[in-house]
Parts: sequence; structure tokens; C-alpha cells
Amino acid sequence: MDTNSIEQMIRAGLPDSTVSVTGNDGVHFEAHVVSPSFSGKTTLQRHRLVYATLGSFMGNEIHALGLQTAAPEEIS
Repeated sequence: MDTNSIEQMIRAGLPDSTVSVTGNDGVHFEAHVVSPSFSGKTTLQRHRLVYATLGSFMGNEIHALGLQTAAPEEIS
């Protein structure tokens, strides 16, 4: 698994999002996701939305994914 593939999967599932993924070892990644879909949602709800875009890759090809999520109005 690589950062570009993860970015593409998140963008496909949350097409209104801005996504940046880092990670050099192929199994541990950090994603920063900004999406209007996150407005009014809790952190847990936001993370579940992102995890849903990655499906069965979570816990398998993607061993760990750190997430930072925000709605556009939360970015200063």
C-alpha cells in the first residue's frame, strides 16, 4: 500500500475532500482530511467516514492510520 493509493480511495469516497497522506514504511500512515461532509459530526463519526472509504484495507494492508479531520470552517 502507498500514500497515493490511500489518498485516491479517500477522495473517491469523500469527493468533496482535500486529502494529504504521509507514511514511509508501507503499513503505517497519517492522513489529514478536510471535508464539508464533516460539518456537525463528532471526531468518531468523521473517522468512521474515512475508514469506510478504505474498507477491508484497514487492519490488513493498512496496519495503522492516524487521522486528523476537519470541516472547512474549522481551518483558520
